[in-house]
Amino acid sequence: MNSNNVPTEPAAKREGLSAGDPIGIFDSGMGGLTVARAIVDALPDESIIYMGDTKRCPYGVRTREEVSEFVRQIGFWFMHRHVKMIVIACNTATASALPMAQRTFGVPVIGVIEPGARAAIQATRNGRVGVIATPLTIRSDSYAEAIHQFDAGVSVVSLATPDFVPLVEDELSTGAYLHDDWRHNNTVFMSEQARSVVGRSLEPLRGSGIDTLVLGCTHYPLLAPAIRATLGPGVRLVSSAEETTRELVETLGRRGQLAPEGSPVTYRFATTADDITAFAAAGQFIFGRTLDSIEKVGTDELERLGASRPRA
Repeated sequence: MNSNNVPTEPAAKREGLSAGDPIGIFDSGMGGLTVARAIVDALPDESIIYMGDTKRCPYGVRTREEVSEFVRQIGFWFMHRHVKMIVIACNTATASALPMAQRTFGVPVIGVIEPGARAAIQATRNGRVGVIATPLTIRSDSYAEAIHQFDAGVSVVSLATPDFVPLVEDELSTGAYLHDDWRHNNTVFMSEQARSVVGRSLEPLRGSGIDTLVLGCTHYPLLAPAIRATLGPGVRLVSSAEETTRELVETLGRRGQLAPEGSPVTYRFATTADDITAFAAAGQFIFGRTLDSIEKVGTDELERLGASRPRA
């Protein structure tokens, strides 16, 4: 089966691509840094540019048209920075605008939904998979469609969890856990508020019979301890970060664009957030490294950039 993530022949290939060019990664806020971390762990010779559109977060309560326009704007912003590939590290943006992005930017563009669906198929044993995501992602039915492309016999139970992204962003803003490593500390995001919100939100999944749950938003892995406490040890949690990284490696390898060993590496970050200091602190917590180079980008700048370019 041909992947829907990478078109065989992009409509307008960008000229002058180099293996040393950076990879562009973006999300509606901080959550995509879980994907960025997986990428730099797997590909230590690659440079990245990360954009967190925190000012307009969350995307999941917006319309498909709004999110698609945000993707256009950020994609053109990346083009000005000469990226060789774009990773849409946002499930809502992937569901809303992946085909448009693949037609528009002239470089490979991959999303996180198909890799997450593939990982779910590999993880389930009883053929009952749950998906939690933002309302827009759930309404798009993108995960169920992607899962059924791999295995039409799998039963999918989808649930919108609109309170999770604001919960994560609020928890990050407190700074309570920023001295910890969220991947190895099971107490992270286990505040009374987090447990209450997660427990209430996931109540419809109790008794559903699922043995695998797709965390259909890149913010959600940070809530994994609370999710596990709610659903119990019999439910496997699937995040798309590792699968997305594998697809990225395969795509760059096929195109001969993996950075050579020993290449000079830069990690650059940008955000539409008003408070760069808070973004830096929370970003270091998720990314696992200091965010040394952070650029403040106004949403008005992105809007002007999008308005100046034709639509695909």
